[in-house]
Amino acid sequence: MMVACSTDTRGHQGAGAGAHSLPEAPPGGEGYASLRAVTLSVACGKMGRMSEESLPRDAGPEHADALPEYAERVLDLAELIPPGRVMTYGDVAEWLEQGGPRQVGRVMALYGGAVPWWRVVRADGALLPGHELRALDHYRAEGTPLKEASRAAEGHLPRLDMRRARWDGGERADGHT
Repeated sequence: MMVACSTDTRGHQGAGAGAHSLPEAPPGGEGYASLRAVTLSVACGKMGRMSEESLPRDAGPEHADALPEYAERVLDLAELIPPGRVMTYGDVAEWLEQGGPRQVGRVMALYGGAVPWWRVVRADGALLPGHELRALDHYRAEGTPLKEASRAAEGHLPRLDMRRARWDGGERADGHT
């Protein structure tokens, strides 16, 4: 359920940052008497804390000022991914044997700015919406394998070549193929 709230997303680096508006009333306007065009925040400004519902059940207790244990594990793994390689959100969850792609994505959206966030990616190789150009700069600097976009592709942005760029977590950061 989406609720109207402030759209201030200062400091938020996640893909969900941004605002959406309610649709205009249809002709006749039935049912829209109490609604007005209002800007909605996808996350409603609750970016400072993760809800218990968004963490795996066995994520463990944490201190109020500390990162949740699960978040620390996700961020630690993100730092191990060698330059030029990537892991999907699902790969990270599978490697940790905890949570799933959505939980990993939530951690990266909330806390990923301090680690190489561009190395934790979508399974389809699409660049992170809203951060495409920054990510692309990192990929090119690190030599991450890319597939050039077709002319029909929106924005003509390349995708990651997942077959060549994907890291399985087996080799360590001091070398990759």
